[in-house]
Amino acid sequence: MKLFQCQSCAQLVYFENGVCESCSHALGFLPAQTLLSALEPDGANWVALGGDPGDRYRFCANAEFGACNWLIPEPSDETLCVACRHNLVIPDISLASNLAHWQKLERAKHRLIYSLLRWGLPLANRTDDPVHGLAFEFLAVAPDTPKVMTGHDNGLITMALAEADDADRERVRLEMGEAYRTLLGHFRHEVGHHYWDLLVRDGGQLDAFRALFGDDAQDYDAALQRHYRQGAPADWRQHFISSYASSHPWEDFAETWAHYLHIVDTLEMGAAFGLRIGSWVADGALARPVDFDPYGPGEIQRLVDAWLPLVFAVNSLNRAMGQPDLYPFVLTPGVVRKLGFIHDLVHHRNGSRH
Repeated sequence: MKLFQCQSCAQLVYFENGVCESCSHALGFLPAQTLLSALEPDGANWVALGGDPGDRYRFCANAEFGACNWLIPEPSDETLCVACRHNLVIPDISLASNLAHWQKLERAKHRLIYSLLRWGLPLANRTDDPVHGLAFEFLAVAPDTPKVMTGHDNGLITMALAEADDADRERVRLEMGEAYRTLLGHFRHEVGHHYWDLLVRDGGQLDAFRALFGDDAQDYDAALQRHYRQGAPADWRQHFISSYASSHPWEDFAETWAHYLHIVDTLEMGAAFGLRIGSWVADGALARPVDFDPYGPGEIQRLVDAWLPLVFAVNSLNRAMGQPDLYPFVLTPGVVRKLGFIHDLVHHRNGSRH
């Protein structure tokens, strides 16, 4: 994620901010420029400070509910921004708890879409592509409906609204024995399945994928049942980013995809703040400044070399506050090779057809 400043007063602002707390200027996100901009009113529309004075914008309709701060360029017949057009179902937001949980889901989803825009990945919605477009259903459990399961099905990502309840999500994390469970992690994982379809299966990369992740033709349901019954193999940490990744090659890809997004986006934020981890070993092996664009092509090893000292530092800071590690995972050589496969996919370096 980039670092954003209010163009009016230079105050640092968060990606989700709709107003600058320092000068009270309205703020809106311009998806085409991946820029959060201060705004001046112009009748029913808005003008971005520092932008083309002839350009006019209006807010996504979901801004009314505190769920979006993205802008739509005028003239346009659209009422929803490029991120919110992917929504097929949202909960009944007349209920205060549903509204609060949906707002949390949208904040995570918008961060996901930011990353996809940065890479220029295929981002059709169901209006653009009724068969393979990316779509979201945010579902609440009702007395007459079955349990809602978060998951992916041919571009349709279903997200259980209960995942936005911090206490409920933590309960599930403990029950599942997971080291990490967040809304953003869910979005990044599930969209990994979508891009496996687009970039691996339909992108001519099945052979390369299978050579690294294993045979995806094995029965998926049986593999998951075996995983939940027997657990992960004893040596899973040598080959997989998480124990769940060991259940099936599809899940291995989705988990690795999610972690690739974690790493790249966090490194971009570190670079935006000019973070540099000083050397505290004799050979300087842990001194790797984040002085490059993590969203750029480069090489996977450059990302890893910058990530390891950064995450060691932030994990140490968390421990100093009595908090669990921010990133409780290990990047083994096998995992790094899989991250490299995804790195090449998003940068068109393996012949995949975006």
